[in-house]
Amino acid sequence: MDITRTHYGTTGDGEAVDQFSISNSQGVSFRLITYGATITSVKTPSADGKIEEITIGFDTLEGYEGQHPYFGATVGRFANRIARGEFGIGGTTYQLARNNKGIHHIHGGPHGFSRRVWEAFPVKKQNEAGVTLNLHSVHLEEGYPGNLDIKLDVMLNEDNELSFTYEAATDMPTPVNLTNHTYWNLAGECSGSIADHIMYLNSSEYVEVDEELIPTGAVVPVEDTAFDFMIPKPIGEGIEETGGFDHCFTLSNENALSIPAARVFDPGSGRSMTVFTISPGIQFYTGNFLQNNPSRCGEVNTHGAFCLETEEFPDAVNHPEFPEVILQSSDRYFRKTIYQFGIEQ
Repeated sequence: MDITRTHYGTTGDGEAVDQFSISNSQGVSFRLITYGATITSVKTPSADGKIEEITIGFDTLEGYEGQHPYFGATVGRFANRIARGEFGIGGTTYQLARNNKGIHHIHGGPHGFSRRVWEAFPVKKQNEAGVTLNLHSVHLEEGYPGNLDIKLDVMLNEDNELSFTYEAATDMPTPVNLTNHTYWNLAGECSGSIADHIMYLNSSEYVEVDEELIPTGAVVPVEDTAFDFMIPKPIGEGIEETGGFDHCFTLSNENALSIPAARVFDPGSGRSMTVFTISPGIQFYTGNFLQNNPSRCGEVNTHGAFCLETEEFPDAVNHPEFPEVILQSSDRYFRKTIYQFGIEQ
């Protein structure tokens, strides 16, 4: 395992940002910058041995400081949407920024964790290497109650597994929902539509949303709908019927990292990616709003990449019927997700 640390740039506020580069002996590598704990690169070999970039991102810090759809970022304090940016805890109502169409809150707010510079340290072991990152979020930052301390371990091993382990502790009740927002295209960055990718989702239900992508409170079966990926099928089949996915699929594999939550295969390159997680949900997003988005390889367009964000249910702070998302001061938040890369002939 190889790991290097280099200076990546300086933010507009004068904070130094570093980049970590980690690779294994199988030709798999990733890069991460301390700004937003952001994955800037993942490279893997194809079936014919061609090592290519399979994420969407930028070459410079200026790109990540600009406006973009969370390419590679760690998002929080609460990933996904919160209706009207409001929630209540113990009789107190908290108002967050309405940074989603001016109506709802999304991904922790305009200055959430994806816009913070994290403290980071390299970690190297015999069969894995990566980065440990820490962040302190103060009481009422972006409107969230409580001081929150976050630890994130991002590791690559010789089994081609890229893992994210999230831990957090608070001094008063607060909602916590952390995830990584990498955009993937297993055929290679800027290679066009992901419609031919074959998707498997180990989920029999998904969280129903309204026209503004806010949960209605219902969790509905995927059977006999375009949302059924229990039998693998091309992503494009569902896109044709729905116009695109931006939905949280429920998972029954909580606390079972040995059971795949999702698997994606690109027939053209032979690359596959299998996702394991203990999170209760996985947000499947097909890049519906990628319209002429700039990136290091040129413009990325609608359905030019997909996201599989392991997470809690969206707007769960306002739905007591959903799995609990309020972290108590007596508890510790813990989530782990593994992306395993492979090749099929």
